[in-house]
Amino acid sequence: MYEPIKNPSPMMVRVVQVLEMIQDLIVISLCIGLFSFMVLEVREMFMSLLPPIQFRIITADILFLLILVELFRLLIIYLQEKRVSIGVAVEVSIVSVLRELIVRGVLETNWTQVLAACAFLIVLGTLMVLRVWLPPTFEGIDPEQKVSERYRQHLVKELTEINSKI
Repeated sequence: MYEPIKNPSPMMVRVVQVLEMIQDLIVISLCIGLFSFMVLEVREMFMSLLPPIQFRIITADILFLLILVELFRLLIIYLQEKRVSIGVAVEVSIVSVLRELIVRGVLETNWTQVLAACAFLIVLGTLMVLRVWLPPTFEGIDPEQKVSERYRQHLVKELTEINSKI
């Protein structure tokens, strides 16, 4: 079983901090790129509303925009809490599968692909339900709650420091 290093050297701590900072910069650049792409997609969606109106294209654009919004939310949660939200990732997967089925058309899609998509959606839905009902893992410790609580304490500490300086 993995045990964290009890007394890491200052050099090791510094290297980890620098790597985390670089990783944050990469995620921030992904957020900026994704936001820019979302703006372009909104423009494209409004252009598709001009006559002749094509319902399939408009629906595909709206669903694609929802997927981008969820991915953006996933990146923001990562920046705030330093974790990937499984719930949001599952939601993105569900919307993506449904988008593909809607855009292609269920009647025009091969029955084996529809069956596979249905099985995948059942698994993802089960994951969403089980995630809520399962007891916390790691011998009574819920890792997501711990990370969120640590983040909240960090924010309170920073706000207290800022207020004391004012």
